[in-house]
Amino acid sequence: MVVVAGLVPVGAAEAQELVPDAYTPAPVGVNFISVAGSFNTGDLAFDPALPIEEASARIGGSGLALGRTFGLAGRSATFTVVQSYVVGHLKGLVLKQFQETSRSGLGDPSVRIGVNLWGAPAMTPREFAAYRPKTNVGASITVVLPLGQYYSDKLINLGANRWAFKPEVGVTRTWGKWRAEGYLGAWLFSDNTNFVGGTTRHQAPITSTQAHLTYTIRPRLWMAFDGNFWDGGVVTVSGSGPAALQRNSRIGTTVSLPIDPRQSLRLTYSFGAYTTLGGDFKSVGISYTYAWF
Repeated sequence: MVVVAGLVPVGAAEAQELVPDAYTPAPVGVNFISVAGSFNTGDLAFDPALPIEEASARIGGSGLALGRTFGLAGRSATFTVVQSYVVGHLKGLVLKQFQETSRSGLGDPSVRIGVNLWGAPAMTPREFAAYRPKTNVGASITVVLPLGQYYSDKLINLGANRWAFKPEVGVTRTWGKWRAEGYLGAWLFSDNTNFVGGTTRHQAPITSTQAHLTYTIRPRLWMAFDGNFWDGGVVTVSGSGPAALQRNSRIGTTVSLPIDPRQSLRLTYSFGAYTTLGGDFKSVGISYTYAWF
């Protein structure tokens, strides 16, 4: 699970996902609950057209995810709902004058449905115990709902006041203790018709890719090396000239630690490898998951 910090320029936050194991199958009928926390610190790159310079932020996020695995047309599938809570402090120069502000509250919730199209049928626990993955192909759709904290008279918000949709496909190849994963998706946005000053904010789609290389030490104990890249997201406000193109990348690592058959921890670290617009953050996170039939 990812806790998305909504304080970064809107539209950049969604694309910063860096999540391995998103299409790994599980037996049908598994319920899970995850609690996550993250801390992010670093610089913020706003569009050059905005009078904001030397901006930086400290953002803490927490999140709750609920999910269940099920069978869909004979294939293994997952349904997940995520809600985040974000606390952040930003500072920088606005029109050459030092300004700072803080925000805290609920971010926009999201819903995701994923299904393995090839290589992972719907399985009972007994069938799953005998399953040996090779090549899996999956697809998913994520929907972000405009329900987070939002003030139309403020530029910096936790919610985006618009819908966002992400269709994605993922390919996973396993050989021995190694697993390689590649995801390709695109974020599509509705307009925010109540932007600052009663204007309308339109954002072009963002293409998002992820790659992960995972080494499994023993079942459920593994380490992944992660990287992503996203491109696009040009913004226009009520017909004004377009904002700058986003073309950013992050790299990091994820460690999964089993506690017992039902419980596990994940530790994450990532940093901005290349940033043109958005949050150039160093991020650390931890999540706890409890699963049951």
